[in-house]
Amino acid sequence: MDDEGLILKNVRTILEKSGYEVRTVSGGQQALVIYRQMSFDAVILDLTIPSGMGGKKSIKELIKIDPKVRVIVSSGYSNEEVMGNFREMSFCTVLPKPCLRR
Repeated sequence: MDDEGLILKNVRTILEKSGYEVRTVSGGQQALVIYRQMSFDAVILDLTIPSGMGGKKSIKELIKIDPKVRVIVSSGYSNEEVMGNFREMSFCTVLPKPCLRR
């Protein structure tokens, strides 16, 4: 989940080239709808979505749906408290932005 199309495209390309099936959405509400419909090995959530539900709120809702959900937090703001204390917020790891295509 990310509100920036270029980020979604780059991460999709990287993951698909690694053999993963990928679904992308631009907001937390969409992520919740898709998660209820499908099974996922992991979810990557952008921490900040200016016009909608970001990663902090989305992870709380995902845990209600699936307490064992594996969620990766992503942000371009390395000074965000969550990025340094991701485990306390129930994220399994971090994916700092920008995500570059290699």
